[in-house]
Amino acid sequence: MADFRSTQIRLAARPTGWPTHDDFETVEVVHPDLKPGQVRVRNAFVSVDPYMRGRMSDARSYVAPYEIGQTIAGGAVGRVVESTVSEVPVGATVLHQHGWSDAVQADASTFRVVPETPGLPLSLRLHILGMTGLTAYVGLTAIAGVKEGDTVFVSGAAGAVGTAVGQVAKLLGAGRVIGSAGSAEKVALLTEKYGYDAAFDYKQGDVRAQLADAAPAGIDVFFDNVGGDHLEAALAAFNDGGRAALCGAISVYNSTERTPGPDNMSNIITRSLTLQGFTLGSWLHLAPEFQEKMSGWFADGRIAYDETVYDGIDRTVDAFLDMMRGANTGKMLVRVGEV
Repeated sequence: MADFRSTQIRLAARPTGWPTHDDFETVEVVHPDLKPGQVRVRNAFVSVDPYMRGRMSDARSYVAPYEIGQTIAGGAVGRVVESTVSEVPVGATVLHQHGWSDAVQADASTFRVVPETPGLPLSLRLHILGMTGLTAYVGLTAIAGVKEGDTVFVSGAAGAVGTAVGQVAKLLGAGRVIGSAGSAEKVALLTEKYGYDAAFDYKQGDVRAQLADAAPAGIDVFFDNVGGDHLEAALAAFNDGGRAALCGAISVYNSTERTPGPDNMSNIITRSLTLQGFTLGSWLHLAPEFQEKMSGWFADGRIAYDETVYDGIDRTVDAFLDMMRGANTGKMLVRVGEV
């Protein structure tokens, strides 16, 4: 039997500020013979995501940091090429969290078999039909409690989560959805493809002023992927009883100095606001509900998506660094094998 090999991207050093290629190393691994209970998978796509930057530091967080010398764990989808377990057969499509590698050998229990939908790429399981879409749904329903007619503001709206949030908010009855993005092209995409009623380029002026212009009647819900000046702008724009789902703070992930907080925190009190941070691990019980709704929306042609795809496991670090700088539209992915 030929050797089963994989190329893995590992953490070589903890980044200070913006990560660089020197913080990662590429390693080729020759795997031993399969043991009972194990499977071998050739990945088709691996995911790069903002939360991974947090795991590269050793600061306290909701999940353990990556260890130096450890393969960067995260979402991936692939096909089983060898198996010792009938429940995870050869040819099955599987999701897993083994991360930045073109192939994986591991216990079958660490893979989840998912159905294939004719005409839909496997990559969708890593975003709109997977954790990205679920993140949008959880934030809007369980955290922010979006209601019919609400005005919703989404920061980082042209990213993977943001493009999902805008659409799901409208499908759940929001009356007006406003987004921020980092270029004129992305702003146009939000209004022309993703159903946003208004959008603005946060690089073209004060975020607080631009949001006030886009939402003259205020906002009821804020879905935050950015933090910083976007959170400050939302606090200024909130109507009484406003709710915020705090999903990410990409604006500060690479900061090396303390970042000043919003200057209008007292609005939380005077306007009876609710701000709640969340991570998806506590809300996975909503996945079946989400899958049922999203499958229906998708079947009805009511969901759009974009992917920015880099080719080759050797481009994974490039994809991650570019994603952190906002080079992606929609979900950033790396195609590492045959689809």
